[in-house]
Amino acid sequence: MVLEGVYQNGDALPSVRQIASEHRINPITVSKAFQILVDDGLVEKKRGLGMYVGDGAREQLLEDERRVFIDIDLPQFQERAQRLGFILKDLLQEVS
Repeated sequence: MVLEGVYQNGDALPSVRQIASEHRINPITVSKAFQILVDDGLVEKKRGLGMYVGDGAREQLLEDERRVFIDIDLPQFQERAQRLGFILKDLLQEVS
């Protein structure tokens, strides 16, 4: 949701209980997920106030997603296109 712009740097995030209730998952699971985000520097924990989107979180997520696209998604797409007899240059013209 950070990548989509729903939450911006510094925005407060929903509480553990709210997320657990909305998605019908164990609050401990949500707490563990938040801790991973804190450890990765994407979320800041403010004692007594809650969780907030960390500075630069969107940029870091965008960089990570781009890396996954280049390293994993694009090669898989290219392999499939070749199996189907497409030439990458021609495909690019089709989508432009």
